[in-house]
Amino acid sequence: MTEARRSRILIADDNAVNVELLEAFLAEADYDIAIAVDGRDTLDKVKEFQPDLILLDVMMPKLSGFEVCKQLKGDAATKAIMILMVTALNELGDIERAVQAGTDDFLSKPVNKLELTKRVENMLRLKNVSDELERLRQYISGMEDRTGPQK
Repeated sequence: MTEARRSRILIADDNAVNVELLEAFLAEADYDIAIAVDGRDTLDKVKEFQPDLILLDVMMPKLSGFEVCKQLKGDAATKAIMILMVTALNELGDIERAVQAGTDDFLSKPVNKLELTKRVENMLRLKNVSDELERLRQYISGMEDRTGPQK
Protein backbone atom coordinates (compact mmCIF):
# COMPACT_ATOMS: atom_id res chain seq x y z
CA MET A 1 0.00 0.00 0.00
CA THR A 2 1.40 3.39 -0.95
CA GLU A 3 1.61 6.19 1.57
CA ALA A 4 -0.61 9.15 0.75
CA ARG A 5 1.25 12.33 -0.03
CA ARG A 6 0.78 15.40 2.12
CA SER A 7 -1.66 17.99 0.86
CA ARG A 8 -0.02 20.86 -0.98
CA ILE A 9 -1.09 24.45 -0.47
CA LEU A 10 0.11 27.38 -2.57
CA ILE A 11 -0.16 30.76 -0.86
CA ALA A 12 -0.36 33.47 -3.53
CA ASP A 13 -0.04 36.95 -2.06
CA ASP A 14 2.31 39.87 -2.78
CA ASN A 15 2.23 41.06 0.86
CA ALA A 16 4.89 39.30 2.96
CA VAL A 17 3.01 40.00 6.22
CA ASN A 18 -0.13 38.28 4.86
CA VAL A 19 1.95 35.30 3.71
CA GLU A 20 3.59 34.96 7.14
CA LEU A 21 0.21 35.14 8.86
CA LEU A 22 -1.34 32.46 6.62
CA GLU A 23 1.72 30.23 7.06
CA ALA A 24 1.54 30.65 10.83
CA PHE A 25 -2.17 29.79 10.86
CA LEU A 26 -1.49 26.60 8.88
CA ALA A 27 1.74 25.63 10.70
CA GLU A 28 0.09 23.16 13.08
CA ALA A 29 -1.26 21.06 10.19
CA ASP A 30 0.88 18.75 8.10
CA TYR A 31 0.88 20.52 4.72
CA ASP A 32 3.53 21.20 2.12
CA ILE A 33 3.39 24.95 1.50
CA ALA A 34 4.80 27.03 -1.35
CA ILE A 35 4.64 30.79 -1.89
CA ALA A 36 3.91 32.86 -5.01
CA VAL A 37 4.38 36.63 -5.01
CA ASP A 38 2.31 37.75 -8.02
CA GLY A 39 -0.13 36.46 -10.61
CA ARG A 40 2.46 35.21 -13.11
CA ASP A 41 4.52 33.58 -10.35
CA THR A 42 1.34 31.82 -9.19
CA LEU A 43 0.77 30.27 -12.62
CA ASP A 44 4.44 29.17 -12.77
CA LYS A 45 4.35 27.69 -9.25
CA VAL A 46 1.16 25.76 -10.03
CA LYS A 47 3.03 23.93 -12.81
CA GLU A 48 6.01 22.96 -10.67
CA PHE A 49 4.36 22.51 -7.24
CA GLN A 50 1.02 21.00 -8.32
CA PRO A 51 -0.98 22.24 -5.33
CA ASP A 52 -4.24 20.76 -4.10
CA LEU A 53 -5.39 24.16 -2.86
CA ILE A 54 -4.45 27.76 -3.60
CA LEU A 55 -4.99 30.57 -1.11
CA LEU A 56 -5.26 33.32 -3.71
CA ASP A 57 -5.12 37.04 -3.03
CA VAL A 58 -7.20 39.11 -5.43
CA MET A 59 -5.09 42.27 -5.61
CA MET A 60 -1.70 41.17 -6.97
CA PRO A 61 0.74 42.60 -9.51
CA LYS A 62 1.12 41.25 -13.05
CA LEU A 63 -2.19 39.31 -13.00
CA SER A 64 -5.05 39.75 -10.56
CA GLY A 65 -6.36 36.83 -8.55
CA PHE A 66 -9.51 36.97 -10.69
CA GLU A 67 -7.46 36.46 -13.85
CA VAL A 68 -5.30 33.72 -12.31
CA CYS A 69 -8.41 31.89 -11.13
CA LYS A 70 -10.08 32.20 -14.53
CA GLN A 71 -7.00 30.79 -16.31
CA LEU A 72 -6.59 27.87 -13.88
CA LYS A 73 -10.27 26.91 -13.94
CA GLY A 74 -10.32 27.20 -17.74
CA ASP A 75 -7.48 24.69 -18.19
CA ALA A 76 -8.31 20.97 -18.04
CA ALA A 77 -4.93 20.28 -16.38
CA THR A 78 -5.57 22.66 -13.47
CA LYS A 79 -9.35 23.03 -13.14
CA ALA A 80 -9.56 20.51 -10.28
CA ILE A 81 -7.27 22.59 -8.04
CA MET A 82 -9.33 24.09 -5.22
CA ILE A 83 -9.12 27.88 -5.01
CA LEU A 84 -9.89 29.88 -1.89
CA MET A 85 -9.76 33.59 -2.67
CA VAL A 86 -8.53 35.57 0.32
CA THR A 87 -9.34 39.22 -0.14
CA ALA A 88 -9.92 42.56 1.52
CA LEU A 89 -12.57 43.20 -1.12
CA ASN A 90 -16.00 42.39 0.23
CA GLU A 91 -18.45 44.19 -2.01
CA LEU A 92 -21.14 42.02 -3.57
CA GLY A 93 -19.73 42.80 -7.04
CA ASP A 94 -16.31 41.48 -5.99
CA ILE A 95 -17.83 38.25 -4.71
CA GLU A 96 -19.79 37.83 -7.94
CA ARG A 97 -16.62 38.45 -9.93
CA ALA A 98 -14.78 35.81 -7.88
CA VAL A 99 -17.55 33.29 -8.50
CA GLN A 100 -17.59 34.10 -12.23
CA ALA A 101 -13.80 33.56 -12.31
CA GLY A 102 -14.39 30.07 -10.89
CA THR A 103 -13.30 30.32 -7.26
CA ASP A 104 -14.41 27.48 -5.03
CA ASP A 105 -14.77 29.72 -1.98
CA PHE A 106 -13.68 33.09 -0.63
CA LEU A 107 -12.56 34.47 2.69
CA SER A 108 -12.45 38.12 3.71
CA LYS A 109 -9.46 39.78 5.33
CA PRO A 110 -8.62 40.13 8.12
CA VAL A 111 -8.48 36.34 8.22
CA ASN A 112 -9.73 34.49 11.28
CA LYS A 113 -7.50 31.49 12.12
CA LEU A 114 -10.33 29.10 12.97
CA GLU A 115 -12.33 30.00 9.87
CA LEU A 116 -9.27 29.62 7.64
CA THR A 117 -8.19 26.27 9.07
CA LYS A 118 -11.71 24.78 8.89
CA ARG A 119 -12.22 25.95 5.31
CA VAL A 120 -8.83 24.59 4.29
CA GLU A 121 -9.59 21.22 5.95
CA ASN A 122 -13.00 21.01 4.27
CA MET A 123 -11.70 22.03 0.86
CA LEU A 124 -8.86 19.51 1.01
CA ARG A 125 -11.29 16.79 2.13
CA LEU A 126 -13.52 17.63 -0.84
CA LYS A 127 -10.50 17.60 -3.17
CA ASN A 128 -9.47 14.15 -1.91
CA VAL A 129 -12.99 12.77 -2.41
CA SER A 130 -13.14 14.28 -5.92
CA ASP A 131 -9.74 12.81 -6.80
CA GLU A 132 -10.77 9.37 -5.53
CA LEU A 133 -14.02 9.53 -7.48
CA GLU A 134 -12.07 10.39 -10.64
CA ARG A 135 -9.66 7.47 -10.04
CA LEU A 136 -12.62 5.10 -9.63
CA ARG A 137 -14.28 6.49 -12.76
CA GLN A 138 -11.10 5.89 -14.76
CA TYR A 139 -10.71 2.39 -13.30
CA ILE A 140 -14.28 1.44 -14.22
CA SER A 141 -13.89 2.95 -17.66
CA GLY A 142 -10.69 0.92 -18.14
CA MET A 143 -12.46 -2.27 -17.06
CA GLU A 144 -15.29 -1.62 -19.49
CA ASP A 145 -12.80 -0.98 -22.30
CA ARG A 146 -11.21 -4.38 -21.68
CA THR A 147 -14.39 -6.40 -21.23
CA GLY A 148 -16.90 -4.45 -23.31
CA PRO A 149 -19.97 -2.71 -21.98
CA GLN A 150 -21.66 -4.39 -19.02
CA LYS A 151 -25.37 -5.08 -19.33
